[in-house]
Amino acid sequence: MAGPQAGYLLIADITGYTMYLTHSELEHAQEVLQTLLELVVEHTPPPLVIAGLQGDAVLSYAWKDAIKGHTFVEMIERGYAAFRRAIELMVLNNSCQCNACANISGLDLKFFVHHGTFGVQQLHGREELVGSDVILIHRLLKNHVSEETGIRAYTLYTDAALEALSLEGFREKLVAHREAYEHLGEINTWIQDMHPVWLEKKETTHITIPAEEVNAQSSVEIPLPAPVIWDFLTQLEYRAVLMGADYFRVIGQVDGRVVPGSVYHCYHGKRVTVQTILQWRTFEQITTEDKMPFPNTYILCDIQLEELDSGSTRLTGTLSKAHGPLWARLLTDKMVRRMGAHLHQGQEAFAARVLADHTAHRMLHSN
Repeated sequence: MAGPQAGYLLIADITGYTMYLTHSELEHAQEVLQTLLELVVEHTPPPLVIAGLQGDAVLSYAWKDAIKGHTFVEMIERGYAAFRRAIELMVLNNSCQCNACANISGLDLKFFVHHGTFGVQQLHGREELVGSDVILIHRLLKNHVSEETGIRAYTLYTDAALEALSLEGFREKLVAHREAYEHLGEINTWIQDMHPVWLEKKETTHITIPAEEVNAQSSVEIPLPAPVIWDFLTQLEYRAVLMGADYFRVIGQVDGRVVPGSVYHCYHGKRVTVQTILQWRTFEQITTEDKMPFPNTYILCDIQLEELDSGSTRLTGTLSKAHGPLWARLLTDKMVRRMGAHLHQGQEAFAARVLADHTAHRMLHSN
């Protein structure tokens, strides 16, 4: 048994599971629920570790320093959007008239997030989590959130979870809620309504740089899953390594998180490049509009992650041709081609730093 350590606990729980099973034909209902549960598992990526499947729920954990707060929240939101998208497709493509297929739209998903101290033990070849904080998150599954708030699909964060996430302003956007349990007393929680999250992600437009607009491009393969690389990529010190910069800073965060509209300041000596984020697709892609040192001139800078069958991830950096006055475009395109010569160098430095730090972290938690 590993010694107790501090970390996050997460339960993803399918809403309406019992009602669905009891009012549906078992054969079709099992197929639907298995598909949805597999989807939830798929969207519980490393560094989260799945610790158990409980019929309608998936329990997972991550040690605190294995994942940053903004990545943790984005991962939950991305998983919820994928679940809702799957439900919509099932409803649209359904031609069966049985109750199981007719009742699919009644299913939803909710999440429970806690931070505390717990241990991991091996029992009959399976990992089991132990500790009072593990008991607490399971007790939170039985609550009065929907009755008191009217919110059916939600993420419930405990006070301890929000403190560990350290996202300034995030708490103010949540609904305060309190539960009381025997032997545990009153528990302060905070509720995020996931329906607006789904609507926002559903309407997001995907930005791409057409092949004819590419000025420079380079790729590197890193033997780690995309979610792990994303967590490093979104930390300023690692982004500076990738871009060959002295350092980065970011302004315009919302609720402690970088979002489209936030702005990176990339410092190379006395020169500062202002990068406005146009696209932020969690675990997949970041696209920025980078101001050039000529009036009304900019390029697009795109960083994309692609998971490979081998389990590695291909990181691709793309710089577009310039947009602006003709004379400025000509000068900028020449300058960007020179910058492009250093793209691969930055990618290799980033890959080496990420692999070294990830290995060090795994060794720390394996002792």
